[in-house]
Amino acid sequence: MTAARPLRAADAPRPKATAEEVAAFYKVPVATLYQWRHRGEGPPAVKIGRHLRFDWGDVEAWWADQKSQQN
Repeated sequence: MTAARPLRAADAPRPKATAEEVAAFYKVPVATLYQWRHRGEGPPAVKIGRHLRFDWGDVEAWWADQKSQQN
């Protein structure tokens, strides 16, 4: 049996973002994120119980997509 390789900082997954963190990143109210989700807009999120969690890669990709659509 081989020992598991220890995780390096570069290997460790980034923590998932809360709705509050994503709202602060976009500088919009948290309610706007929930409205976007209801309309099928905005960055993808996963519902964990009563809470939304966002992958930072998805948050940044959605932002880049919005920028490219406006140019």
